[in-house]
Amino acid sequence: MSRLKLEHLQTFLAVVRFGSISKAAEVLNLTQPAVTTRIKSLEDALGTSLFERESAGMRLTKRGDMLVHYAEQFQHLSDLVEEHVVDTSAVDRLIRLGVSETIAQSWLPEFVGALRAKYPSLKIEISVDISLNLRDQLLGREIDLGILLGPVSDYTVDNVVLPDVPLAWFQASGGPVGQNVDLAGIPIATYAKNTRPYRELRAALFERFGSGISLFPSSSLSSCFRMVEAGLCVGALPISLAKKLVHEGKLVEFNPGWVPEPLQFSASYLGDPRNHLLEAAAGIAKETALQQI
Repeated sequence: MSRLKLEHLQTFLAVVRFGSISKAAEVLNLTQPAVTTRIKSLEDALGTSLFERESAGMRLTKRGDMLVHYAEQFQHLSDLVEEHVVDTSAVDRLIRLGVSETIAQSWLPEFVGALRAKYPSLKIEISVDISLNLRDQLLGREIDLGILLGPVSDYTVDNVVLPDVPLAWFQASGGPVGQNVDLAGIPIATYAKNTRPYRELRAALFERFGSGISLFPSSSLSSCFRMVEAGLCVGALPISLAKKLVHEGKLVEFNPGWVPEPLQFSASYLGDPRNHLLEAAAGIAKETALQQI
């Protein structure tokens, strides 16, 4: 027992949760041989086999199954010590962020800066994707914290609801004014097809103008703004991202009589096992959003 190490127990739990050495290695940012060595060391320390290696993956032995409960208790205690005793400057861990482009284009730099200010030794990996993919990556434990259109409706996920992101209509300078803009006769730039904003905007437009409307869906908000600026279309886009272009006189906001509902985002993470670092990061995300939106 004196040879037990917390990192070995954490690695054991990762293999249990992900079902394979390769997946656990990816999540822990280790090589597969390093994970295998840790599991072997743990088995040697306990004097028993914890897994049966099968072609379909790793299956717990009876003693391995018994160990899961105790290993989770060790991990919980470790998390409490890190939260209440360890100085934040000494927290040297990896956090994998998945963010939607709306966030990446607005307050992501400020959020990362605030996170690093509190945890200067933190390692951060960032991926940008649509919310549908981010949800799948979160549930598949491919990312640790998702900032996405939410909240995520799954019992395993904890959500911190972020401030709404208002949308408005924008067009290139010099176009028709206000309610004179014919939304049925001009293409409309919007979010990608497999997103909630696209679905809701399309439904609202169909209800008002029928099926003859023309949508320019794009996974790149930057492309949407460039197309609007070029006069190729109008767009229902986030006000926070349009401010600079409006200030420069390249875009103007107009009101055709209605605007889409604001976007609601959440900072979402898996709640089991509890992770104080992810809880803190979600709180920092909310504070940053309140300041920036």
